[in-house]
Amino acid sequence: MRLQVAIDRMPLNQAEDIVKTIGSQADIIEAGTSLIKDYGVGALAALKKAAPDVPLLGDIKTIDEGEYEFRQGYRSGADILTVMGASSLATIEKCCLVAKEMQKEVMIDLLECTSEKIQAISIFPQAIYCLHTSVDKGATADPNGDILTFRKQFPSIRRIAIAGGINLEAVRKMKETAPEIVIVGSGITKAADKLQSVQNFRKAMTQNAYD
Repeated sequence: MRLQVAIDRMPLNQAEDIVKTIGSQADIIEAGTSLIKDYGVGALAALKKAAPDVPLLGDIKTIDEGEYEFRQGYRSGADILTVMGASSLATIEKCCLVAKEMQKEVMIDLLECTSEKIQAISIFPQAIYCLHTSVDKGATADPNGDILTFRKQFPSIRRIAIAGGINLEAVRKMKETAPEIVIVGSGITKAADKLQSVQNFRKAMTQNAYD
C-alpha cells in the first residue's frame, strides 16, 4: 500500500509548508481539487517545488476537455491526474493517451458511478480506480468491505485506491484487501503534529487490525 496525503481547503503557502514538513514520509502528495480551483494549476507547480522527489497527484477531476486539461496538469508538475469516471469514454481514453505519451499516470475517480458505468470503463489496465466517498455524503462505514465487494464485482480491475474519511483503524483492516493507494486528508492535515500523524498512518499499514 502507498499513502497519499490530500492537501486541500487552505492557503497555498500553508499547503507548501505542510508538504515541506511531511513530504519525505508520504508516498504521494495530492494537490486537492479546492486548492487547484483557488490557485489554478500554479498550485501543482508550487507543491512540486516543495517536494520535488515525491510523486504529485493533481485532483483536477476532469469531466471534459481531457486532452487539454491533462497536458496542462502534467506540464505544471503533476505525475498523476484524475478524471471522473462519470465522464464520457472518449474523455477517459484521451486522458489515458496523454498520460501514456507523457509517461505519467491516470486515476479514475468513481464518485457516484453506477456498476454499469464502472463496467463500461474497466478497460484501462494502466489506470488507478479510486473508490471515493464524497465529503458531503460523509465517510464510508466499512472501507475494507467496500474494497472486497468491489474486487468481487470487478475482478479485472487491479489498481485500486480508496478515499473518504479513512482513519487509522480502517487502514489497519486494509491489510487483507491491500489497495494500491490509501488516501488520507484531514486526518493528517488537521493534526496538531502532522509529521507524527503521517508516521502513525504508515505504521498502521503494517499492523494487524487488533494489534
